[in-house]
Amino acid sequence: MIRAVKSNAFDRVFSLYNHYYLLRRRFRSFTLSGSLDPQIMDGNGGSQMVSMAPDQPVVYFMNHSSWWDGLLLYHAAKQTSRGDHYVMMEERQLRQYAFFRKLGAYSINKDSASGVRASLQYTNELLAAGKRVWIFPQGEILHQEARPIQFRPGIGLILRRFPQAIAVPVTLCHGMVQHDLPEISMQAGPPIMEDWKAWKSEEIAQRLGRMLEQQLDHHRTELIRLGQGSLTDAQPLIRGTRSTSEKYNEARKRVNR
Repeated sequence: MIRAVKSNAFDRVFSLYNHYYLLRRRFRSFTLSGSLDPQIMDGNGGSQMVSMAPDQPVVYFMNHSSWWDGLLLYHAAKQTSRGDHYVMMEERQLRQYAFFRKLGAYSINKDSASGVRASLQYTNELLAAGKRVWIFPQGEILHQEARPIQFRPGIGLILRRFPQAIAVPVTLCHGMVQHDLPEISMQAGPPIMEDWKAWKSEEIAQRLGRMLEQQLDHHRTELIRLGQGSLTDAQPLIRGTRSTSEKYNEARKRVNR
């Protein structure tokens, strides 16, 4: 099991590289609807909603439909969240891209029972320290239209081990509509707080899988209805890059003038 070894210096340099070179060159837009730091009920017995504390342990679970997903969630967390974020990553890939350890990635080896136990224990340590953890419970990259969305039981094991954690569903939709560059729409759903120990791990996985599928279907339906690559209430996470058609139209106007 490979642990994360965060480096603030590397993080500062890579966040700029990821923002201005990787994402802006390859995507026309990347937007977020909802909040990665949602409001939760007052823990002192009150009924009012309060902002989530930076050290609130959170498990974000997201669909995994492209190689870019890890870099996208990293950028979204850097831009909008006050928490300290970590990402569970398949061990073979983390060995190949070891520098991700410096950004908060740690490994899981699904083919080793002892490796899975070690990763779950490390996840529990992170949550106990007030960190926030991102996982892809599908366990592999699948097309965003693949249905049904089925989760491995690992997310249930994590929440049962640390039942005070809040679970936040996050969906990503990739697409090309009006432009020749793809647009990315991220949506963070409402936080889920339950007595996780009252559920079996498989039941938690099935339940959260259905919830994420419903959110992803609604997310996609709204984008189709709008005929665009972002939701109406979304905040931009990168400055929009002009597509080839937009550059052409602008040049044609200058020539006509």
